[in-house]
Amino acid sequence: MNPNRTSKRMAKFQSILFWSRSFAISTCACIQGFGEPTAFAQTTGFPRRGTDQFPSAPASEEPSNTRQRSDQYAQIAQEVDLIERQHSLLRRVVRLVGPTVVHIEAIKEEPFGERIENGIKSELRPAKSESRKVEEAGSGVIVQIGNHNYVITNRHVIHAASLQNIKIETDSGASLKPTRVWEDPSTDIAVIDIDRNNLPIARIADSRQIEMGDFVFAVGSPFGLNHSVSYGIVSAKGRRNLELGSKAIVYQDFIQTDAAINPGNSGGPLMNLRGEVIGINTAIASNSGGNEGIGFSIPINLAMTVARQLVENGELKRSYLGVSVERAFNSENSLAPGSARPRGAFVKVIKPNSPAELAGLRYGDVILEFDGMQVENDEHLVQLVGLTAMDKPVDVIIIRDGRQVRVPVQLIPVPNVH
Repeated sequence: MNPNRTSKRMAKFQSILFWSRSFAISTCACIQGFGEPTAFAQTTGFPRRGTDQFPSAPASEEPSNTRQRSDQYAQIAQEVDLIERQHSLLRRVVRLVGPTVVHIEAIKEEPFGERIENGIKSELRPAKSESRKVEEAGSGVIVQIGNHNYVITNRHVIHAASLQNIKIETDSGASLKPTRVWEDPSTDIAVIDIDRNNLPIARIADSRQIEMGDFVFAVGSPFGLNHSVSYGIVSAKGRRNLELGSKAIVYQDFIQTDAAINPGNSGGPLMNLRGEVIGINTAIASNSGGNEGIGFSIPINLAMTVARQLVENGELKRSYLGVSVERAFNSENSLAPGSARPRGAFVKVIKPNSPAELAGLRYGDVILEFDGMQVENDEHLVQLVGLTAMDKPVDVIIIRDGRQVRVPVQLIPVPNVH
């Protein structure tokens, strides 16, 4: 069954159900009134049936009351002007970024698995694999990498679709032809070469600067409704270890938002009020399959790091520090000055000839900061290291013997990655 078609049926049913409930409430009120016509007339102010009495018009207001009401209207108008100016800003930002967002449709071949008859495998002939065509809709955002334009989206939007079965459409309805695709399953990022350099490109923010409570908006194609906009705030940062549909997404550092994200928003941008991309919308937490106010976006810094490596190297090259760390450490030794709670990663093993050994890291060091980012725990450090560039020294701040020490480290590619 087409999921979009099912969603539309559900939406229609919910609308009917809501209307039916409203109608039932109104009907009950009327039926109750019929039982007691006098009470009904007293409650509503209308005459009983068969009478000619109607509510009298209110007496003319005193001039002083009229002036007071006029003053109140004027005050309200001034306050509304402020709100409308803010809304006008949002409208301008949405119009500005619209041309940088694209709608994506992909037709995929997905395996059915073994042949099943009446709930069991067929014994009359060997079970064989089958495939089916699946249509998936999503979104993407046009960015510049080097001197060329590309579309960034989620891997799950276009994975298993051939180039000729990927359709990309701009907000003006123009079609873009994909010429090449790169994918990384560990982050769910995909990059599409559209071989067009005369298109508006998105402006990229520094996603490390976002804070909880920042206003954001999402642009995408929920349920196939191209270029829809939803509005909300940043609900949380650093969401990791989410149990997503694909277990392959190992590098997680999601932004959580209550801006409505639904099927079809995947791959579209999450933006701040300056019109800058702060994330790529990827997943939702939902019991119903639709938006329930908990959506997740890949921080744009992470997405762009992966995208650049895919374009330049054809794959994501992960960095290597050469330590084994654990979360279960003495929290008293992990409290940085001014920190209200334990954080960091305890170093328990130093690998021979690794960047960590060459930099002088030791057993018992607690890594508090890596390349300017506070380290929350061991899993966070693993993700930071794996996605950090190898072309520059990285400052690592540790606690050793109760003192903070800054250690420069030069990362290398993960050994024996192939």
